Amino acid sequence: MDTDLTFDARILTGVGVLAAVVEAGNFARAGEALGLTPSGVSRAVARLEARVGVRLFDRTPRAATLTEEGHHFYSQVTPLLAAIEEAASEAAGAAATVAGKLRVNIDPWFARMVLAPNLQRFLARYPLLSVDLIVSNHREEMMTGTDVAVRFGPAEGASLIARKILETRVLTCAAPAYLERRGMPASPHDLVDHEAILFRDPQTGLPFTWVFGRDGNVFDVDIRGRVTTDDPTTAIEACLAGQGIFQSLELGMGRWLDRGELVHILADWSDEMWPLYAYHPSRHLPPAKVRAFLDFVSGLS
Repeated sequence: MDTDLTFDARILTGVGVLAAVVEAGNFARAGEALGLTPSGVSRAVARLEARVGVRLFDRTPRAATLTEEGHHFYSQVTPLLAAIEEAASEAAGAAATVAGKLRVNIDPWFARMVLAPNLQRFLARYPLLSVDLIVSNHREEMMTGTDVAVRFGPAEGASLIARKILETRVLTCAAPAYLERRGMPASPHDLVDHEAILFRDPQTGLPFTWVFGRDGNVFDVDIRGRVTTDDPTTAIEACLAGQGIFQSLELGMGRWLDRGELVHILADWSDEMWPLYAYHPSRHLPPAKVRAFLDFVSGLS
């Protein structure tokens, strides 16, 4: 009985050290955070590696990087660490306090166009909170080391709680200079004769298909372009410069449309809607900081 308890305690201690090394990037900084020497951190990691039977880190004098096996192990234990942290907070009566570090893995479009301009307002509301933003449009392991993730597109992830934040239209736009040079397309089918700015789907590596909807009828259009990107800022700047036509989410586009720097074209075919979801681990009650973030971003639409 005592042996089992000792084994469990050592595993738990080792996982805590593992998480500190991942966050700090090397053994020395992890040791500073934990109050241990670098050699003490190294021994704790070595004991954990011996117990799980795999090498968790590739080590250099300056950095410690998760191996493939280590990355898989860490992604599995991170939700457990978060659950332990939440249980400890609740036991201490801190579950209702919005404080600490909130780790958000967030879609680039929403991060740059919507959240960043409103971050000051959010943090002013919760002075004991800090935010760590990981900006990514990839879905694989988006919850690794994360409290909440935000992604556009249909909900997925059976082991996660998904909360729809909003829906936004898909619109097609161009700069006035481009339209003066190439003309205004009268229908989506005219786009075959135009230059498009393509946006890469992170899941497939291929450009997103351009979809148009009108009176319940939805159809794809074959478009071509010489610029493909996965960065929304690059796409918008290229569109503003007159490189081509861009199909975008309406959310966050108001600043350019209102000033006339971009023109919403083919508006009669803009029925398609695209949802934004927030994800957090499947637990009975998410931490107060996660609930506060979800409530705030829900009001940004």
